[in-house]
Amino acid sequence: MYTNIISGTTKGMEAALIQVEVDASFGLPVFDMVGNMSGEVKEARERVRIALKNINMQIPNLRITVNLSPAQLRKEGTAFDLPIAIGVLAASEKIETDKLEETLLIGELGLNGEVKGVRGVLPIVKHAMDCGIKCVILPEENVKEGAFVQGIKVYGVSHILEVIEILTGMGAYSPYRLELDSVFEAHSTESKYDFKDVHGQYMARRAAEIAAAGFHHLLLMGPPGAGKTMIARRIPGIMPPLSMEECMEISSIYSVAGKLNSSQSFITKRPFLYPHHTISEQAMVGGGRIPRPGIISLAHRAVLFLDEFPEFPRNVVEVLRQPMEDKVVQIARSQAVYTYPADFMLVAASNPCPCGYFPDRNRCKCTEQDIQKYISKISGPILDRIDLCCEMNAINIEELQKDTKEESSACIRSRVMKALEVQKQRYEGTAYRFNADILPQDVPKYCVTEEKAHDTLMRIYAKLRLSVRAYHKLLKVSRTIADLEQSDMILDKHVKEAACYRFSV
Repeated sequence: MYTNIISGTTKGMEAALIQVEVDASFGLPVFDMVGNMSGEVKEARERVRIALKNINMQIPNLRITVNLSPAQLRKEGTAFDLPIAIGVLAASEKIETDKLEETLLIGELGLNGEVKGVRGVLPIVKHAMDCGIKCVILPEENVKEGAFVQGIKVYGVSHILEVIEILTGMGAYSPYRLELDSVFEAHSTESKYDFKDVHGQYMARRAAEIAAAGFHHLLLMGPPGAGKTMIARRIPGIMPPLSMEECMEISSIYSVAGKLNSSQSFITKRPFLYPHHTISEQAMVGGGRIPRPGIISLAHRAVLFLDEFPEFPRNVVEVLRQPMEDKVVQIARSQAVYTYPADFMLVAASNPCPCGYFPDRNRCKCTEQDIQKYISKISGPILDRIDLCCEMNAINIEELQKDTKEESSACIRSRVMKALEVQKQRYEGTAYRFNADILPQDVPKYCVTEEKAHDTLMRIYAKLRLSVRAYHKLLKVSRTIADLEQSDMILDKHVKEAACYRFSV
């Protein structure tokens, strides 16, 4: 007998439906599997055989052939165990069901029949709904993740016997229901990192506000203990909350990376990624035999914080060049090219010299050559891609002990939200969301300056010998500053403030 089970897989961020075709016929007893499979997929044969034996549904002495279609798509992972097992039972007439044509199954099988969690569930379920699938059966571990997609029935199971009962109608099972409003309310609590805890450093606070309002890259430079990490950690708290679309986008990346589980089934807050400076290129951009998302993709629509920026290996920093411009990363393999989103906000922190105390010559003993050599670890092209650079000084004890209330993250966020509302109206109907997204050809259209501001721009361009990219970034930062002040046109004071945040040695 022939039967067909619907399953799914991912290639990069793209999901695809897989037809698990099973034929059971008389002949020499054998269990063949074909369809361009990796080693772990082929191992499903033994997992399925033993799991069915242990639930007293042993495979009969038939010639069983399993084909995973389409054959040109490479099959990876363990998610095909469950559909193969159900397909074998249906083809050998161990179970009868009329629900297989409209049901998608994914899950790994344990030798005792337990159904275990797999990665990539969220994009697969979303794609299944788009293709008209009415029902999905998932591991219990992934059920919340799958239920995040509204409009499709999602069942969570912990054992293959539960799957059989659902398909044959023998058990009373209800699809899992997820109230998205309550989920977002439960995850909308204020962050424990608040700007009211940061004393002084008003220029750095202002730079962080501008960066959050326009999604600009930021470099903080100052001595140890000046508060660089404190400010960086608080930037997600002044950024706008995730929209449903962004939540789905980020959660899909984490799903493909295998970072979601029963305790964290989706991402409702902007992540803050803080890798150590010993990170490898592959961990930064993604890769592996089966390419997975790297740190920059996990920081999509969020903050990637690189502390001790010059200490990162130069080759690791240089791989950021293309993603910072194109906002995607492509990983090429012989069989396919995998594309992952990488629209992150880079926040970097650096000491001004090897000892960290320049320009305090009472403490800093570094020579000019030492300082130049240290700063030059960050290449010119990378610095050219950073929109804002803020120099920070050490906080003196008098300022630290002042009994003044610093501005909270909530106050800063209210201004950021107003600026973002201006951008939302300006870019309605376009692919842009933030000022930092503006492509060079659209800069003149969206970054209109008054005559005096234009003259100031020309002088700054000539004096600082800016590249065209740096010139456009200066204009886009000016646009964000103008938005924070609810100004339709970029004024001279906006350009001058933006120029204060250009990097100079």
